[in-house]
Amino acid sequence: MLQTTESTISDLFKDYAITGFLPNAAPLTKLLNPYYSAWEELSDRLPTLIKTNEIRNKIDTMPICSTEHLKTEPEWRRAYVIMGYLSHSYIWGGDKPSERLPPSIAKPFLEIAAHLEIPACATYAGLALWNFKARHPGADISDPDNLKVQTSFTGAKDEEWFMAISVAIEARGTKLISLMKDAMKAVAVNATDILTALLYTLADGLNDLAIILKRMYQHTDAAFFFHQLRPLLAGSKNMGHAGLPKGVYYDVGGDEKPENWLQLSGGSNAQSSLIQAFDIFLGVEHSATGGKKASGPTFIHEMRKYMPGPDRRFLEDLTTRSNIRSFILSAGEKSPERQAYNEAVNELMKFRDTHIQMVTRYIVLAARRPKPTQDVEKVNLATVSMKGRDESNHTLSGTGGTDLMPFLKQTRDTVRDAKC
Repeated sequence: MLQTTESTISDLFKDYAITGFLPNAAPLTKLLNPYYSAWEELSDRLPTLIKTNEIRNKIDTMPICSTEHLKTEPEWRRAYVIMGYLSHSYIWGGDKPSERLPPSIAKPFLEIAAHLEIPACATYAGLALWNFKARHPGADISDPDNLKVQTSFTGAKDEEWFMAISVAIEARGTKLISLMKDAMKAVAVNATDILTALLYTLADGLNDLAIILKRMYQHTDAAFFFHQLRPLLAGSKNMGHAGLPKGVYYDVGGDEKPENWLQLSGGSNAQSSLIQAFDIFLGVEHSATGGKKASGPTFIHEMRKYMPGPDRRFLEDLTTRSNIRSFILSAGEKSPERQAYNEAVNELMKFRDTHIQMVTRYIVLAARRPKPTQDVEKVNLATVSMKGRDESNHTLSGTGGTDLMPFLKQTRDTVRDAKC
């Protein structure tokens, strides 16, 4: 661990301009340059085009647009949102999955992703962080009732609410980022009373996040999520059973390039920099699924590749600067700061438990129930060939491509084990 002082902590947050992981200003709602009107038109019509099975034809006939007219970061992010939705709609929006993305999507998407230092697929950033707007100016965006999404696969309230919950959690978590910075400074100057108070406030804040997460049940139906939304969130990694043994080929024109065959995870809450920041701050060290010591990067670390470049680097540097757990371990067993630390760990564990309960309802139990009759004409390509694999919870995969329940339970238990 690097030497940690008040100034190095301030510099860490200042260098990355980290006050939270949502954009400092509201995401751009539309690319105003008419050059990109074809992109915006398809994104507006996406729910209808998926439902009528026209999306692939529309994308195939769309012009190949250059990225040279994207000038600002909000424009690059808006373009990334559109390309993420269009690419997953193309891959999963037909009678069978497409293992090829045409140049009209593949070429600009790879360029946009390279600029933003994030993979060319639908990630947590593109689905949630850069894809929302407030229902009215000045609205509190930590309340999901005040949020709308800009681009949608289905146009349904269920999907909008699913994304709005994530954005609301990120917005509420912004205050906790500042709190963590102050706590690390308190450790640097041995201010135990301040540290204790901050850790209790963090615990309260984590409880607030769990309350927001539980609001998912209000407007997102489990059958809708499992059969209509989740298949479109799926990536191309570990999808051989669904018809993508090699992943997806990003066709940029010309001769086939082996490096353009990509296997990428789908959008996952594990790609939230905020949630990973809590783990790092509290000194939680995740192991491989099953509790084994990881010989390489764990799934949690793999998911950092799907974060925007600056956010990913912030987490890496935070890992070298985080001083909370080592300080707590040096304190007395019954010290106020240790009790406060354990309370924060408890609340983070409860948040993970809430997530596990939600996954059980929206995926594990939903997988066992018959498909709603109104959806029988549309095949769920991402899960259709998993029949026979769903008999055990341990064979259900998340959109990020990992065995779902073992991963979530291991993550929760690792947090629990961090208690001193």
